[in-house]
Amino acid sequence: MTRVAAVDCGTNSIRLLVADADPATGELTDLDRRMTIVRLGQGVDRTGRLAPEALERTFAACREYAGVIKAHGAERLRFVATSASRDAENRDDFVRGVLDILGVEPEVISGDQEAEFSFTGATRELAGRDHLDKPYLVVDIGGGSTEFVVGDDHVRAARSVDVGCVRMTERHLVRDGAVTDPPTAEQVAAMRADIEAALDLAERTVPLREARTLVGLAGSVTSVSAIAQELPRYDSAAIHHSRVSRDRVREITDWLLASTHAERAAVPSLHPGRVDVIAAGALTLLSIMERTGAEEVVVSEHDILDGIAWSIA
Repeated sequence: MTRVAAVDCGTNSIRLLVADADPATGELTDLDRRMTIVRLGQGVDRTGRLAPEALERTFAACREYAGVIKAHGAERLRFVATSASRDAENRDDFVRGVLDILGVEPEVISGDQEAEFSFTGATRELAGRDHLDKPYLVVDIGGGSTEFVVGDDHVRAARSVDVGCVRMTERHLVRDGAVTDPPTAEQVAAMRADIEAALDLAERTVPLREARTLVGLAGSVTSVSAIAQELPRYDSAAIHHSRVSRDRVREITDWLLASTHAERAAVPSLHPGRVDVIAAGALTLLSIMERTGAEEVVVSEHDILDGIAWSIA
């Protein structure tokens, strides 16, 4: 057993996993798994810089995580940063802050590396499940980017594209500094066109339509599952390996795009930090399902964070 700590810092959230890893059995036993909405990517698509308030929110979460890691006595720590910190001009400020707090330098990984970790985290425990046909298409819908990975036991092809729930919301659904409530048909059409263009780009590299099982990762997908199940609160156990049909995803997406902020905020299973960006995330998922012909999505709570943990186990 090796006790490891993995941190995944994305555009919308930062997450921590402390776990005992047993490479011999392929088991990863969670000791602590938590998530904080920090919106690190706030305004990056427009300004090209990480906002001071976004950095401070992220550093506050890092201070909390440092205490958890120390309390559990993790032997190894890896901190991976994704889309927002790749894109920002002032990413050195981010790197210095994390190094001061956690004692490790964040690795600003490429989209291809991100895809590898996501695939490993999502599929390692699916091995041997005869009811899930291969190859898998693993789709990780993040805040600033979406990763597409096709593979069987190993990755065959991967591509990261700059479409995510925060980026699409800020690019298409914000007017005069606030999210349109609800968006206009023109805004939705423009967002859909952006998503379709990204799918065209992904399909040049990744054979999206060859996959037999669609596996969906990250907060947009898990939130759609929670809504589909009408959960009274967010329940990881109920969400992990749940299945949501394409028709149900379409129904939920249509409702989210027509709803007001207050209506979305009233959904008991929806994290407050996702209320403004969930519609864009759901539309991204629906577009992927329609493009690939997937009748359902298998939802996984295990994703890039688990892949990071395995990389240091």
